[in-house]
Amino acid sequence: MPEGHTIHRLALDHLDRFEGGPVRAGSPQGKFADGAALVDGQTLETAQAHGKHLFLGFGPVGWIHIHLGLFGKLGFGTAPAPPPTDTVRLRLANRAHHADLRGPTTCALITDAEKQAIHDRLGPDPLRPDDDGERAWRRITRSRTTIAALLLDQKIIAGVGNVYRAEVLFRHGIDPYLPGRDLTRAAWDAIWSDLVFLMGEGVRHNRIDTVRPEHLPEAMGRPPRVDDHGGEVYVYRRARQHCHLCGSEIRTAGLAARNLFWCPTCQPAAAGHG
Repeated sequence: MPEGHTIHRLALDHLDRFEGGPVRAGSPQGKFADGAALVDGQTLETAQAHGKHLFLGFGPVGWIHIHLGLFGKLGFGTAPAPPPTDTVRLRLANRAHHADLRGPTTCALITDAEKQAIHDRLGPDPLRPDDDGERAWRRITRSRTTIAALLLDQKIIAGVGNVYRAEVLFRHGIDPYLPGRDLTRAAWDAIWSDLVFLMGEGVRHNRIDTVRPEHLPEAMGRPPRVDDHGGEVYVYRRARQHCHLCGSEIRTAGLAARNLFWCPTCQPAAAGHG
């Protein structure tokens, strides 16, 4: 499932290609035919993201709400657009560009009130300028749930996925099994600030890189990471490999229905509450 930086990047990509002009809309697959018919010929006024939810605003017509889920893909191309396949849930097009949406969990035309209800049930998003970590902190500090599980709870903090969860905890030396109520305020503030930075970099570069400059391959004389996900990371999908900092073996375990990765030496039990 894409992490929040990807959805914010998709919002910017839609604005870059379609904002301010009429857009043709269609649903070759047919599952969004009614919504596409209402949007067809309308002007894209804005595009927004909150966590893993994308909202395309078409003024009084409403918002196209998209959640990619595990299997959704949203790709762009230039005009003339090739004939769409019957797997395309939604195609948006103008004279210069087209965008094809395939396999999303959600693609629906919603009202302002329905959109607000989605925002209301989501936690703060490190990539939304008006959000901060205060509301998330109030829930975390009352919880016995592990900090690693809390970071994936979109009702507490929106947009963080498995990669950012593992990496931000490593970067701050925090035991992923630490209960939320045992995390210090200083540690939480550091996590939030780091997520703002890391996810912002993810939007700018369209990839996840979490390794500090002094730990990059060229600085340490080590081979670069080779992985379909790209980007330099400390622990994510590096199970049984050696930690870049201490040489210990990276561990993995299931937590909150996802694979957790951490270094037992750099993230010792009870770290993060001193």
